[in-house]
Amino acid sequence: MFKKALLGAVSLAVLAIGQAHAADVKEFRIGVIGGENEADRLRNFQCVVDQLPAVLGVEKVSLFPAADYDGTIQGLLGGTLDYAELGASGYAKIYLENKDAVEPILTTVQTDGATGYYTIMVAKKDSGITKLEDLKGKKLGFADPDSTSGYLIPVTALPKDLGGVSVKDFVAETGFGGGHENLVLEVLKGTFDAGTTFGSGVGEFKDGYTSGNLKKMVDKGILDMDDLVEVWKSPLIPNGPIVVRTSLDADIKAKFKDYMVKLPETDPACFSAIQGGDFKGFTEVTPEFYQPVIDARKAQIGS
Repeated sequence: MFKKALLGAVSLAVLAIGQAHAADVKEFRIGVIGGENEADRLRNFQCVVDQLPAVLGVEKVSLFPAADYDGTIQGLLGGTLDYAELGASGYAKIYLENKDAVEPILTTVQTDGATGYYTIMVAKKDSGITKLEDLKGKKLGFADPDSTSGYLIPVTALPKDLGGVSVKDFVAETGFGGGHENLVLEVLKGTFDAGTTFGSGVGEFKDGYTSGNLKKMVDKGILDMDDLVEVWKSPLIPNGPIVVRTSLDADIKAKFKDYMVKLPETDPACFSAIQGGDFKGFTEVTPEFYQPVIDARKAQIGS
């Protein structure tokens, strides 16, 4: 009798401690990576800001848009953000600096069931550039130094298709566009002869594919795909992870993960807004899923 009472008291104490820890979390902080117009990013995530307080039991959900990828990465490394959606290379950067800073918990599934996407290199239709060989001596733009599809994969995969010649030795000049959206706009302006962005590879190029930067730009009315040609498509890249701060309260983590997994069914419009296009849903991931990208980043960039 005494033993049962003691165990019951211990269980209640543990439950109370857990509830107290969850209650200590007053604010849930969301990092929003750069690369797209800030007003658009904030608008896309507003549905999550509205819904999560009741789901998580917090007083406030705040968005922290960064000017570039590294702003969000540093926030996660510093423990000042609780959740963000990253590219695989951005996650690799965090992992290589502090593998215990964040946990990858979910990634998106394309409409065809794939858990990957592609670098899509584009050029202006009237540029005369239709294949990689046409880039010889031209100016190539990348999206961001911490972008998977916009930098890491092109510089590691392109040499194979350039006869073993490195990108810097093949083109006359390279540069960064300040994110995917800006990069495509700079290609259209003629700042770059071609540029690397991303798409699902599902569907048709003329539609911007089913998801990715090109699709988002088409949907916003700032891109006519008739103005572009596809010059190169990379091998399949692992979809980037949803990550949470490792030290975040376990109950908050569980509630957040459950909310995200159900989001494609409970609020399809919100799901589409934050993911930028058409996806089937989410699937669970672990650090092992990103090991090839981690290894590629370490070899190419070092950190």
